[in-house]
Amino acid sequence: MAHTFEPAASGRAKCRGCGQALEKGEIRFGERMANPFAEGTELTLWFHPMCAAYKRPESMLEALGQSKDVANRAELEAAARASLAQPRLPRIDGAERAKGQANCRQCREPIPRGEWRIRLVFFEEGRFNPGGFIHVHCSLAYFETGDVLDRVLHFSRELGADDRRTLGEALLRNRPR
Repeated sequence: MAHTFEPAASGRAKCRGCGQALEKGEIRFGERMANPFAEGTELTLWFHPMCAAYKRPESMLEALGQSKDVANRAELEAAARASLAQPRLPRIDGAERAKGQANCRQCREPIPRGEWRIRLVFFEEGRFNPGGFIHVHCSLAYFETGDVLDRVLHFSRELGADDRRTLGEALLRNRPR
């Protein structure tokens, strides 16, 4: 079966990318894949379209090539192509203040309590698994691009306006001039 765009039937499903509910009638993206837990069957992973463009770019571009009437098509395609160009970008799962003593996956140094850190996930066997953290100031070296602000904020919906502003300032300071 091909990947699909369709309205959410009931509002019970959650986006696999951000964990938020897919409201009834809202357009969602379905990535079809072989079920890793039951031979010979398929499963569908549901996403908000932009979450899929950020985290599952290959599937999104494949679906966009088959679908004619997709809202925000240019924006979705640009986000997916950027994710393909920098293979570590789909690992972004938002940002938060450090709660404990995790080490940065880039520099291997501890991330002090209270500092901003970017959450990472890895897609394995049909699910996103936690993959550690990086310092905000290591993001350029880790992702090989300074253009991560929109993705980080997209997956950091729980942050208030002040936190989003300070996180944005920290990420922008890290961009190449």
